[in-house]
Amino acid sequence: MAQVRQVQVTFDCAEPERVARFWCEVLGYVVPPPPEGFDSWDAFAESLPPERRDAAFAVVDPTGAGPRLFFQKVPEGKVVKNRVHLDVRVGTGLVGDERVAALEAECERLMALGGRKVRLMLADGFDESCLVMQDVEGNEFCLD
Repeated sequence: MAQVRQVQVTFDCAEPERVARFWCEVLGYVVPPPPEGFDSWDAFAESLPPERRDAAFAVVDPTGAGPRLFFQKVPEGKVVKNRVHLDVRVGTGLVGDERVAALEAECERLMALGGRKVRLMLADGFDESCLVMQDVEGNEFCLD
């Protein structure tokens, strides 16, 4: 039986670097060093054929704990709700008004970066409160 050793989350998008840099700010991720033999990502991009220069971008968790995020350029725009999304765990261990306040505070920070608030879903006796947002290209995610 195969063992999964790593997971990468891939986003289809129109502007890979723009979306990647938004997620760096959301999660505290960083841009990894350029490939061996290049002193910058710009130098690496210049080595590619023109049609490949802005085709992809990746970011990583500097602690190594989280998955690599890969952003790839696709020709079609986003049309429907994501079938998979990230939950950004900002309210872990908090309940009630304290949790909602933490979610709203993070939402304000992310809106200043270009994110968009979709809706606050209040606790219903089964699930705790969460806040649905969209990134800079409309991909849904939750503040949980």
